[in-house]
Amino acid sequence: MGNRPQELRALLDSVAKQDGDRVEVVVVGNGAPVPDVPEGVRTIELPENLGIPGGRNVGIEAFRRDGADGCTVDVLLFLDDDGLLAHTDTAELCREAFAADPELGIISFRIADPDTGATQRRHVPRLRASDPMRSSRVTTFLGGANAVRTEVLDEVGGLPDAFFYAHEETDLAWRALDAGWMIDYRADMVLLHPTTAPSRHAVYHRMVARNRVWLARRNLPAALVPVYLGVWLLLTLARRPSRPALKAWFGGFKEGWTSPCGPRSPMKWRTVWRLTRLGRPPVI
Repeated sequence: MGNRPQELRALLDSVAKQDGDRVEVVVVGNGAPVPDVPEGVRTIELPENLGIPGGRNVGIEAFRRDGADGCTVDVLLFLDDDGLLAHTDTAELCREAFAADPELGIISFRIADPDTGATQRRHVPRLRASDPMRSSRVTTFLGGANAVRTEVLDEVGGLPDAFFYAHEETDLAWRALDAGWMIDYRADMVLLHPTTAPSRHAVYHRMVARNRVWLARRNLPAALVPVYLGVWLLLTLARRPSRPALKAWFGGFKEGWTSPCGPRSPMKWRTVWRLTRLGRPPVI
């Protein structure tokens, strides 16, 4: 968004310090001018804010059109502009992981607070999230700290532009899993990022609810759609949000049913079973 120039420069410096081959970088200004960046970093300034998935899709297309030195790009990293790679071996670990496992499509990094080292429970993309230091197969990934094999994007498409904010990673993850790819959470690949609450965004409650409905309508077998959304309705009520938050949530929930969600391509039942075996059946 162009409002964190110091944090962006620190992130770019941490990328430049990665071991092994140089990591090519594109910075997308999502409806905002791009601050000064180091030489060799490509920039794209969009005239309007396309949202998180829309902005990242622009970055994806930039690499598809023109990879490093005209070569094919095999893996893309997506990093929040106020994050910082904690170690210099992250890129090499990514290369090794993808080379060792041809079924691996996406890697989700661990996010840790730079001051405390703590990882928020919501940043561990599995139900059993009490131990963030345990790496495992998972069913979704973190949007601001991940690596995706470009072959996955070529096969199943990019992030859903219309989501704008919230659940776009799970939409891509479900499509990737349905195509036979796997997703790993790696505790040893760390992005330092200040602890925050997602509800700081004014649109949080509405978009979380709207996109949850879109996610189900787009990806789940018809029989699971009411089960999945019913479970999340009960969970939302159990969390006892404030009256304004609950009003916004129900407004988004209604919007999810009454507005177009994009093309529907329900996952195979064997994918439902795969998600269940991985510890997160697609009803929660």
